[in-house]
Amino acid sequence: MTAVPRTGPARAPAPSARPAASSLRERKKLRTRRLLVDTALDLFLSRGFDAVTLDELCDETEVSKRTFFRYFSSKEDVAMTPHQDFWGVFLEELETASPAGQPVVELMRDVVLVALADMDESWTLRVLRSSRLATLAPSTAAHNLHFCERATLAAVEILHRNLGLSDQDGARLRLAVDMLTAAFRYALADWETLVGDDALTGSEAPDRRQLAIRVQDAIEVLPQSLALTARPPSAQRNR
Repeated sequence: MTAVPRTGPARAPAPSARPAASSLRERKKLRTRRLLVDTALDLFLSRGFDAVTLDELCDETEVSKRTFFRYFSSKEDVAMTPHQDFWGVFLEELETASPAGQPVVELMRDVVLVALADMDESWTLRVLRSSRLATLAPSTAAHNLHFCERATLAAVEILHRNLGLSDQDGARLRLAVDMLTAAFRYALADWETLVGDDALTGSEAPDRRQLAIRVQDAIEVLPQSLALTARPPSAQRNR
């Protein structure tokens, strides 16, 4: 059996989707961070990711490069922040989740729904724009894939530790996390199709409840997808 992957620290970048404290300083930092994300997504989508320089983004938001790098490591990083924020909150919630004897995928489903509810009201609009950008700029999609792998390893490490699993459970645990994230990506893409392109330029964030419903539906069919039988065309015609 495969042991839990060990590739150094497994944790993904610390989540920043919600402030660590309610102090004036923390609120100001959060506003600056959101301004950078919102402005970056607007510029990248309207002018093209490669056409917008970091200097132009900083000029538009009236922050220095030094300030930018306090929050983000690159243009790709700021562009994919909405996705990273969600999975950061997911990991926070997973760390404190109390197992109730249910399958691990169901435990993670519940944590995903809590994380969705924890996101701020404008998150759905930002994640919609970030997803669209990932289809237009390959470097942003590649950056997001690297983050997803780190977040997956972090989730595996948290579950392995908190559930008291043995190394012999490593393969099943990793595959359970992979199935959960695959179901979420499918649900997110389905939801993006539902809300349509008009929502990209709208002033109101799409309803997150529709996304939550699709996440639940996608996870519910996971067992059926594993049991799906491949029949030859001749057998299908004779049914």
